Amino acid sequence: MRPVKQRSLGRSGLVVSRLALGTMTWGGDTDEDDAAAQLIAFREAGGTLIDTADVYVMGESESVLGRLLSDVVPRDEVLVATKAVSPTGRQPMSRGGSRGHLLAALDASLKRLRTDWIDLWQLHSFDPLTPWEETMAALDTAVSSGRVRYAGVSNFGGWQTGACAAWQRAVPGRAPIVSNQLEYSLLQRDIEREIVDGCRELGIGILPWSPLGRGVLTGKYRNGAPADSRGASERFAPWLAPYLESDRARAVVDAVLTAADGLGVSPVAVALAWVRDRPGVVAPIVGARTAAQLQASLAAEQVELPDAIREALDDVSAPVVGYPENLPRRSMADLD
Repeated sequence: MRPVKQRSLGRSGLVVSRLALGTMTWGGDTDEDDAAAQLIAFREAGGTLIDTADVYVMGESESVLGRLLSDVVPRDEVLVATKAVSPTGRQPMSRGGSRGHLLAALDASLKRLRTDWIDLWQLHSFDPLTPWEETMAALDTAVSSGRVRYAGVSNFGGWQTGACAAWQRAVPGRAPIVSNQLEYSLLQRDIEREIVDGCRELGIGILPWSPLGRGVLTGKYRNGAPADSRGASERFAPWLAPYLESDRARAVVDAVLTAADGLGVSPVAVALAWVRDRPGVVAPIVGARTAAQLQASLAAEQVELPDAIREALDDVSAPVVGYPENLPRRSMADLD
């Protein structure tokens, strides 16, 4: 099995594996032994980028990762990405993009992760109640202090990404935005309307979360929700419902299964290979409850989709694009 390839993250000097390991369930549905097995398998496959957040399992995901980077895999062999903004307590200042909350959250993350620095620190969402200039200044402080190496955002819309990235680029010395983590899969292509092009123009790499369409693209829900799946749980069923209840989604899943059968690979590999090679994408983030599940995702690194299959998947999953994104695109040469 060939090792996971590496890519530059946006227009930056940070080089990451083109598959990232998600840890949202670590310390919850995934116990520490399973997490250790995943981390070892990921590193042995050549993976380097590990994604977490300060609110995953109320901070336990970071704590588990911190212990494993002390005892299982050396800290300097991986790149740690974490996030802040989401509520971490009941006090008014325990949430949001304010300078006070962000820098306090950063220190708390560093303590749980047992490290002196974060390789990629991301704003988990846009905070409309805090001036974004204040939020950006907190990123600058984090980077200039050495606690953070690179800064990114997550779930930012088009104008939010553009405004914040342009603000950071306006003055030399400000920390540039190098990534935007967004939901992106064959079942969720809305970011193609404007965010993908905007990120590419601004030199911002895209880190897709839920690249398997919340698990639906694995095909396991084709004949109903397995008893041990998220789709069968009262908590997660509403989250999966939009991808289970439409004719379009069923057609996409059928196409993935047909492609997988024709290529002799898993549906997971087909879905991941498709999103991995989309314009602007750097590293899809894959999560797994067990090391065995993770191996299915790592196997996608061996798959290169033929053009005919890629085009068929493009067609069946094409998003609805309206005004003004559907206006003809012209270069300056066309205006002569």
